[in-house]
Amino acid sequence: MTSRRTAIALIAIGISAFASIGGACALDYPTRPVRWVVGYPPGGATDIIARLIGQRLSERLGQQFIIENKPGAGNNIATEAVINAEPDGYTVLLVNPANYINTSLYANLKFNVPRDIAPIAAFNRVPNVMTVGKNVEAKTVADFIAYAKANPGKVNMASSGNGTSVHLSGEMFMAMAGIKMQHVPYRGAALALTDMLGGQVDVIFDNMPSVLQHIRGGALRALAVTTTEPSALLPGVPTVAATVPGYEASALFGMGAPKKTPPEIIAKLNSEINAVLAEPAIKAKLIDLGGEPLIGTPEAFGAMIVAETEKWKKVIEDAKITKVE
Repeated sequence: MTSRRTAIALIAIGISAFASIGGACALDYPTRPVRWVVGYPPGGATDIIARLIGQRLSERLGQQFIIENKPGAGNNIATEAVINAEPDGYTVLLVNPANYINTSLYANLKFNVPRDIAPIAAFNRVPNVMTVGKNVEAKTVADFIAYAKANPGKVNMASSGNGTSVHLSGEMFMAMAGIKMQHVPYRGAALALTDMLGGQVDVIFDNMPSVLQHIRGGALRALAVTTTEPSALLPGVPTVAATVPGYEASALFGMGAPKKTPPEIIAKLNSEINAVLAEPAIKAKLIDLGGEPLIGTPEAFGAMIVAETEKWKKVIEDAKITKVE
């Protein structure tokens, strides 16, 4: 009996010591560079956000957060690389709208983001902008809906590609406003905006950073922003929801990690990211990119990921968008 009690006590001491070592490792984290995987090429809005926050995390934590751009397969290559990485806090993902959309858009994914990615922290939400060309006479969302209803299928809606947030924002608008437009997908926003400027297409629900210069320059006209609140970057421009109640579309960004990453490391990263987001200079730069910082818990970001995934799943199913094999 005594030997059994001694064995149990030793096991308990071992478990306690192991837990203490794990906690100490988390407190020391990071002790080497962190690989931050971004599913897009350098220079875009997604990459800019990662480099902005990554630089400050490097300075605060004393180890480099190295941005690794892994474009391809609609962001899926980058996501799968992180999901399959060691869950030690040294590989993280720039979570972005493609992660929520692709869960329902791709038929044969080997992963499920809400299930397989551990949420760390949200960064910000960036609105899309319902934007029309100079050839479109509608000055308000209500005017546009009335015109589209009077001319079903004759209004051309541009997007940056099938299944993108730009495309699905327009699909959701069509469903909720009760109109039908002709979708014209392009290989990226730049090509779509070129034809918008030339009058070949009528409307686009483009990301704020991409379209803002054309709106401010007067070449294109903003009818509304897609978030629930107006944007300070476009004073006087209303929300789509003011005319179409319940409408909301935005680009939610954040950081995630492989599912079994230690909670102590996730908590430390969350705390450091929130501190960075609270810095006036970082806040100002994020607002310039289209959205104020979202300071919150990993659990709050996780709930957002689930909500975004469900929202876009409904849009994909309602619009009968063909899944990518």
